[in-house]
Amino acid sequence: MAEKPEGRTRRLAAIVGAAAAVFVVSALLVGLGVLFLGGGPASAPGQGALPLPGASTTPTRASTPPTTPPRTSSTPSTSPTPTRAPTTTRSSTPVTTKPFAYQPLWPFASVTAAEEWQRKYRDGGQQPWHLDADQTALSFTTGFLGFTELDTVVSRSIKGDDARISVGSGSRVAAVLHLVRIGQGTDAPWEVVGTSDTTLTVERPRYGASATSPITVGGRITGVDESIRIDVRQPSSESPLGSFCCIQAGGERQPWSAQVSFRGATDPALTVVASTGGHVQSVERFAVTAIRAGNS
Repeated sequence: MAEKPEGRTRRLAAIVGAAAAVFVVSALLVGLGVLFLGGGPASAPGQGALPLPGASTTPTRASTPPTTPPRTSSTPSTSPTPTRAPTTTRSSTPVTTKPFAYQPLWPFASVTAAEEWQRKYRDGGQQPWHLDADQTALSFTTGFLGFTELDTVVSRSIKGDDARISVGSGSRVAAVLHLVRIGQGTDAPWEVVGTSDTTLTVERPRYGASATSPITVGGRITGVDESIRIDVRQPSSESPLGSFCCIQAGGERQPWSAQVSFRGATDPALTVVASTGGHVQSVERFAVTAIRAGNS
């Protein structure tokens, strides 16, 4: 049986509709494929591409250290800043020698001699015992005077540049030596200038007086059956320049005197020494005074 024209028209419309549907579906599939493959228009300024499914949106830190310098604290450091030591410059102004109020006896004959030792001490540390009042007093007693039994400092009183050093044997005081720093500076050495007399005194000749041979030496003594010896000494000589032995004396502050001759004086000052002993040891007490040598 021949097909009718209406049926043929319906079948053609169905075929055309199916083809159109296939075309639409194909177009949709192509568009989705382009989107999934990252295609499409370029990103606008300031925007990134859309992330892939499952990708993290947290940015990663760069492994390269930042080039910006680290921020420093505004709190000042407490570490001290090293400073240069002050430079010592020598003054062009001459130093005026300080007058010495006493007669130098030992170990220096003058302020100039003491300053000469200071220069050597500062350069090489020679004879540091000059800065020790005790050692100076003992050296005067055992070395210069030769009283080797009196080798102990029994007591001392030091006030600034003035010292009173008691020397003796054991606990017995034989004399109180008067020492004064001679010269200037913290390293001015000690100088023996006399004794602080009590029970044995030397009152003549007057301290610091100019004297020529012979001289009359006298004073007072307290004791029993005393024997007083007189010696005249100078630092540059080992032996006494003159001696007198001995004066028998005793009682309470009894006067004594003797005349002594001496020769060979060359030093600016001489030491007159009166000593007594014989009860326990050869020298038990002594006293000194200073004179300036005239023509002898």
